Amino acid sequence: MSKHIEIKKITVNSIRKMKSAGERISCLTAYDFTSASILDKAGIDMILVGDSLGMVVNGYENTLPVTLDEIIYHCRSVKRGAQNAFLIADMPFGTYHVSDEQAVENCIKVIKETGFDAVKLEGGAERAALVKKLTACGINVMGHIGLMPQMVSTMGGYRIQGREGHEKLLADAKALEEAGAFSIVLEGTVTSVAKTITENLKIPTIGIGAGVHCDGQVLVFHDAFGIFDGFTPKFVKQYANVSKIISKAAKSYIKEVKTAQFPEDKHSF
Repeated sequence: MSKHIEIKKITVNSIRKMKSAGERISCLTAYDFTSASILDKAGIDMILVGDSLGMVVNGYENTLPVTLDEIIYHCRSVKRGAQNAFLIADMPFGTYHVSDEQAVENCIKVIKETGFDAVKLEGGAERAALVKKLTACGINVMGHIGLMPQMVSTMGGYRIQGREGHEKLLADAKALEEAGAFSIVLEGTVTSVAKTITENLKIPTIGIGAGVHCDGQVLVFHDAFGIFDGFTPKFVKQYANVSKIISKAAKSYIKEVKTAQFPEDKHSF
């Protein structure tokens, strides 16, 4: 008889211990019950309901139109599918930019209505005061620096960060750490700069297009598994091409319906 192994719920303490032990942290996005359940059973450490849902699920041109209600809706679905993974909700553009009071109110709303473990905010030192207020309220905060999609217009496009040096990015990362962030996403950042930041922080870095030296990695579900057939960034490794599999299966279904091959007797009552 095989021995049943109980998998415990991953907490913020689990994430801290992984950094201390040198264990790499796996993270993927998910936006619904089914995908969250699949990832959770596979043993993913963290699931992020990213505002990337705006593009890969809702068909927006970018992440900016995503609303707080949309994030909450998808988070609730993911929560029902994930029992063990650490769950993080992306705060959409405009939900934490007007004032710290607005931001705290919106973050509390997300945590209360979704049961998630943490929120994620874009920004460096300018977000430190807010991160400190949120952690004082008992909310875990993941930072996000480097390439920040919500700020892409003012950043001059999707440009790799850190080519002019690491000082600004390191200062941002240290400010977020000191404010109480439990981890930081490094996106679109030169590998050597991401390595320097990772080595100088006590909290884990989660890379996306930031090289192998980060403490963990995150990819968008639809990119990693070949579901989204739009633009694929250089940093994405496609672990499957589910889009082609579904397309082939759909064509078979259509053909069988058109030729009355489906349903057969075994599919009928």
